Amino acid sequence: MRPILMKGHERPLTFLKYNRDGDLLFSCAKDHNPTVWFADNGERLGTYRGHNGAVWCCDVSRDSGRLITGSADQTAKLWNVQSGQQLFTFNFDSPARSVDFSVGDKLAVITTDPFMELPSAIHVKRIAKDPSEQTGESVLLIKGPQGRINRAVWGPLNRTIISAGEDAVIRIWDSETGKLIKESDKESGHKKTVTSLVKSADGSHFLTGSLDKSARLWDTRTLTLIKTYVTERPVNAVAMSPLLDHVVLGGGQDASAVTTTDHRAGKFEAKFYDKILQEEIGGVKGHFGPINALAFNPDGKSFSSGGEDGYVRLHHFDSDYFNIKI
Repeated sequence: MRPILMKGHERPLTFLKYNRDGDLLFSCAKDHNPTVWFADNGERLGTYRGHNGAVWCCDVSRDSGRLITGSADQTAKLWNVQSGQQLFTFNFDSPARSVDFSVGDKLAVITTDPFMELPSAIHVKRIAKDPSEQTGESVLLIKGPQGRINRAVWGPLNRTIISAGEDAVIRIWDSETGKLIKESDKESGHKKTVTSLVKSADGSHFLTGSLDKSARLWDTRTLTLIKTYVTERPVNAVAMSPLLDHVVLGGGQDASAVTTTDHRAGKFEAKFYDKILQEEIGGVKGHFGPINALAFNPDGKSFSSGGEDGYVRLHHFDSDYFNIKI
């Protein structure tokens, strides 16, 4: 399995997202320019220029027509995927950390960081079909908990919003009223910042990764803890195979501790776990810095990882991957 090395970012990667067809891969990094690549050969198609700060997150509409990005420049932007043209800018009073299109692409949830006296917040925006009719007003604004919200995604049928962040609690909100419906309890929940959250292909469960060196699998409706995957280092990114019962965890030490290890070896690996048995089944080494982003192709036959080293590594699985027996 030879990785394709995709060099297009000058700064650490923050987020990776495939479109629904699995032919395009979008990457976000701290260098202001979200980039789109061909997902089969890693060729760079283009960049989306206009942000003035690190881009933390992106999402692409179901028809691959629109891209939404959230940035530290206190905006979230809508783009035309094909032309790279900016369609609209949502302005906030603090950095936009997480963005997610609803099922049907008529709404988007955007989270903003705490800033000065401002608490963190979850904004729901209506996305107009015609860009000329787009407005910036929120359909719903939820004042968030203490600390940053690192990820917020839509629950089943867009009825709920699932959020997680620095206070390590996972919360489910009603997307109509903004009321808190459930939160994970302290015993079964994470002990430190939740860095990443990804839904399963069918939306019935989701996986969270945390700096407490574990990832946890949750039931979307009841917020019951299903599985826990334990690893040796903080988890920055998680992904779930849409094809096999595999989860992937990526991470590494904090940036401050990186100099204490041998960087030449490309020691930072994406670890594969059996989703059911919670056992490690293998790893893919190669990054020269902590892994900050992971994504599975919707067909489950390839995955990509983005690191602190500014590279995106695209891996197409060999046939023996599909026959791993434990």
